Amino acid sequence: MSTPAAGRLQDRLGRFSARLSGSSLRTGTGGFLSWWGHALASWVPPRVRQLLGMDRGRLLLLVEGEVLRLRLQRGAEVVDLGSLPLLDAMEPGTDPLAAVLGTRLSDLPRWLLLPAGSSLRRRMPLPAAAAERLRDVVGFEIERQTPFAADAVAYDARVIARREGDGPIDAELIAVPRVALDPQLAALGPVAPLLAGIDVAGQDGVPLQINLLAPSQRQRARDPWRTWNLAFTAVAAIAIGLTLWQMLQNRRVAAEEFDARIAREAGPARRAAAQRQELVNLIEGQAFLQRTRAAYPTAVEVIDELSRRIPDGTYLEKLAIEDNRLTLIGLSNEAPALIGRLQDSRLWRSPALAGALQTDPTTRKDRFTLTAELGPATTTAKETTGAGSGE
Repeated sequence: MSTPAAGRLQDRLGRFSARLSGSSLRTGTGGFLSWWGHALASWVPPRVRQLLGMDRGRLLLLVEGEVLRLRLQRGAEVVDLGSLPLLDAMEPGTDPLAAVLGTRLSDLPRWLLLPAGSSLRRRMPLPAAAAERLRDVVGFEIERQTPFAADAVAYDARVIARREGDGPIDAELIAVPRVALDPQLAALGPVAPLLAGIDVAGQDGVPLQINLLAPSQRQRARDPWRTWNLAFTAVAAIAIGLTLWQMLQNRRVAAEEFDARIAREAGPARRAAAQRQELVNLIEGQAFLQRTRAAYPTAVEVIDELSRRIPDGTYLEKLAIEDNRLTLIGLSNEAPALIGRLQDSRLWRSPALAGALQTDPTTRKDRFTLTAELGPATTTAKETTGAGSGE
């Protein structure tokens, strides 16, 4: 690797790597953020993806005679990096490109790029369901579409066009005979086991975006930011967990303070509620007594009414008012006529004699006991008015 061509390539790659360092920003998309990072990247223009480091690109290895040409592909842009002598003479287990490419480019996935004339391409219609496992489906069509056996070629397929709805798709089978592929892999020497895939150049020199390498032989590119991404993810998860725990603790402390404040204020509130209820009961009781008192005539009104209705030959020995019952006990020379005199009063109703009349031997007057029901003045007045109108 100390040839003049290797020295010139190393200088050119150094300048190219320095230019990339000054114009690009490297960010990792590993960890649990990679799934939405790629989705967001599809909405970003290609140049912006390159500036953000979302499109790291891939390193294309093209064998041309005794020279290994290196190209860098990012999106649809393919840049020639230089050429090196073939690496088949290098010792196995070493990476001869690591010292030449530098750290930034040596981490890129490496693909062997075959020339356009080395592949056999066949276009075929397939059901739409075949798109999910297109490589496995076209594997059964190799012997019918090509003159080679399935184990004699390296193959892959891609979707050319899709019909509307669930119609069939147009797929293209790309097959390369292993007799043409094996010398290319042998020319790479120790780099061949490190390949991430094998692509074929189109008529315009742009790769077809396929992978002829078997899935079990593909070398996954190591993400240099994977460790940092995992560390950042762990730190972020711990920080989020601590934040949520702190928020929960704050809510618990606030709830405890709220319960304590309620307990402090509950005693005065209960006492105030009891006093308020007691006051309400007193007011309601007083109002009830006032309504009850207003519904019945007073003793003065009853005595005044009796003094106007009882004749002069009658005097009372007892006048009793118990609840709504009026009781009169006395002597009268007109005892049977007392009921007629006491009727139609607005203060009482239903006057009647209780028991038989007894003649007093001294005064020659009849002793009587008369009862009546005291009633609301309004009710009695209405009854009196109704009785008067009825007559």
